[in-house]
Amino acid sequence: MNRLLQQMAALLVALCQAVAFPLVRVAAESPDAAPRLHERGTALLQKDNLAAASEAARKAVELNPSSAEAYHRLGLIYFQEKKSAQAVEAFTRALKLKPAYPDALNDLAEGYLAQGKSADAEQMLKRAIEVDSKHDDSYIDLAKLYVGRHDVVAAVKIYQSLLAFRSTHPDALFGLAILREGQGESKAAHDLLMRLTKANPKHADAWYHIGRLAEQGNDLLTAAYAYKQAVAAKPDLVDAHYNLGFILRSQGKPTDGEREFLEVLRYRPEYAEAHMNLGVIYTGLNRLEEAEQSYERAVELKPDYAEAHYNLGVFYELHRKDLAKALAQYHKYRSLGGRDDRVERIIGQESR
Repeated sequence: MNRLLQQMAALLVALCQAVAFPLVRVAAESPDAAPRLHERGTALLQKDNLAAASEAARKAVELNPSSAEAYHRLGLIYFQEKKSAQAVEAFTRALKLKPAYPDALNDLAEGYLAQGKSADAEQMLKRAIEVDSKHDDSYIDLAKLYVGRHDVVAAVKIYQSLLAFRSTHPDALFGLAILREGQGESKAAHDLLMRLTKANPKHADAWYHIGRLAEQGNDLLTAAYAYKQAVAAKPDLVDAHYNLGFILRSQGKPTDGEREFLEVLRYRPEYAEAHMNLGVIYTGLNRLEEAEQSYERAVELKPDYAEAHYNLGVFYELHRKDLAKALAQYHKYRSLGGRDDRVERIIGQESR
């Protein structure tokens, strides 16, 4: 479906020509008319103009009922309108007119998937690959279909088939890396992700997963580097900021860790774990008012967050000297399944 804008723009240009819009007469006189027509077509595809694009697509079919392309584009519009039954019908009409039409086969598969017809979708994607052995989208969609079925072996085979002729295809490299990681093949996953970042240095998700693999191997320097690359490529990648902040905090770099956790909260203010980690950092920096606010915000956002209740209890006990408040947090911590010998002793002393 990522071809939609280009295809719809082409449709609307063709429609303009068919009904002899004034712009077409300009085309014979002005060499830059075609780009203007393309812009007009693209503009109609914006959300507020989907109805106009839909009407244009239907008109195009009426004007040229023997055009497989017109039916295909109408199907794309229906799909955008979330009318999967009409989309399937339009794609099917396109294929009756032009059976060897890989884009229509691929998009018909999308329509079938929207209807929950996985087996039919699979057959259409296989046909698309038979028609065009290098139809990238069909390989990717077929691999994802197999992933959805938890058929890892079949998905791996499809990704490998695509990489045989598109050695740096980003979706294939990433998808295959995730499957390898899920199979416990960390080195194979890492190698695929490194191939991907070499070909596409701004692939944030690849860098993020490189960081995760490095963390699992306790290589925190590599992990921190990878997370920094991830957020440089995609500043709103919250989990990369969070993991980087945690590493920096553990490395004794509290102000750097603070910066990352604040970035997390800039994009996701409700992230309780980030508030809790800021509480730890602020406590260590003796910024006690900010620490208390952070801990309290963490338990407010996530009342079942046992670790935050524990840390808030320690804060009340040691920094506010308020045992009553500390005990309330310790009781909550224990009720959530938390177990700590020191907390048990303090609670035990309370009952004597």
